[in-house]
Amino acid sequence: MPPRRSHDPGAPAPRGALGRSDPVPPDHLRVREASVSDIGTVSSLYCDLNDGDEPADPATIAAAGRALSELPGAHLFVAETGGDPVSTCVLFVLPNLSRGARPFGLVENVVTRRDRRNRGYAAALLEHVLAFAWGAGCYKVMLLTGRSDPSVHRLYRKVGFLPGAKAGYVAYPPEGPP
Repeated sequence: MPPRRSHDPGAPAPRGALGRSDPVPPDHLRVREASVSDIGTVSSLYCDLNDGDEPADPATIAAAGRALSELPGAHLFVAETGGDPVSTCVLFVLPNLSRGARPFGLVENVVTRRDRRNRGYAAALLEHVLAFAWGAGCYKVMLLTGRSDPSVHRLYRKVGFLPGAKAGYVAYPPEGPP
């Protein structure tokens, strides 16, 4: 089993963590782990995730944010420029009994503000998240997308996700999908 690598969550992500030499997005992008005090601001980005999503009231968002911050292995990341959040996602580092008991990662809710898309923000965010996951000893990181936009799939391939490496399945409650 390879040695487990440590990662300082307060340290900036290494640029080009996946061996790429893409230019750094403009405006001094900073990627960091969000805190509970960021929840309201970060949650505003989710307005650009799925059209037609029902909004949650501020108290529900605050409670969900606190629960997320207290969940072992849950990491909410935000990319910001000039203090303005432009992209976010959640990484869950989950314990595992196979693969030498190395954890695996699951990335969810990747979103970039509509007016800031296709500028490299999500790529920088995901490279940071993957570097964090590898530092936590994850043997793989998975991501599902419901998007059909080819640019979204190009983004995921660009940062290292392999389409078709596994089959993904989603189950919804009896009343149907949200």
